[in-house]
Amino acid sequence: MRTDLELIYDWVPQDAHVLDLACGDGVLLERLAKEKGVTGYGLEIDPDGITQCVARGVNVIEHNLDDGLGSFCDNSYDQVIMTQALQALRRPDKMLDEMLRVAEEGIITFPNFAYWRHRIHLGLRGYMPVSKSLPHAWYDTPNIHLSTFNDFEHLCKEKGLVIVDRAVGVGDHKGHWTSKWWPNLFGEIAIFRVRRRA
Repeated sequence: MRTDLELIYDWVPQDAHVLDLACGDGVLLERLAKEKGVTGYGLEIDPDGITQCVARGVNVIEHNLDDGLGSFCDNSYDQVIMTQALQALRRPDKMLDEMLRVAEEGIITFPNFAYWRHRIHLGLRGYMPVSKSLPHAWYDTPNIHLSTFNDFEHLCKEKGLVIVDRAVGVGDHKGHWTSKWWPNLFGEIAIFRVRRRA
């Protein structure tokens, strides 16, 4: 699994009921079900991802996240997970509200646009960066709301949310001490676990 999925795996408790938004090929849900007894559903819009989920035995529903989560009841899941999709939504702030309506806790990952390599690429070359975490050119990217660790933390503060935990991914591994001390500069992938304030 990808590094961000490995970190998320550790944050999901045994026997949890989970909703995985933009679940891709279903690899996270499959492993959580097999190793931790987790139940739940994945939501995915890509037909190839849906096919792979079905092949893995993962419960999947075809769903466009920009349509919200109106068909899910309040507090119907223990956790809602969304990896590498926040930046592609029309209203990421509204989806955060929806996630924490459906579950008490949300886990979110997204590429950190303030990562030092992206800053250097933009500053020295004058072009939008293309990297492993931002693999598309400016004209064909699905990413419409690029953000940073600081941006997301500010949004959580505005919404009165509690950041339970935060982790950093750099390439295919967990961040080292520099990325933990200065995640906005040295973190390539932002990984947050958030809750509603009691």
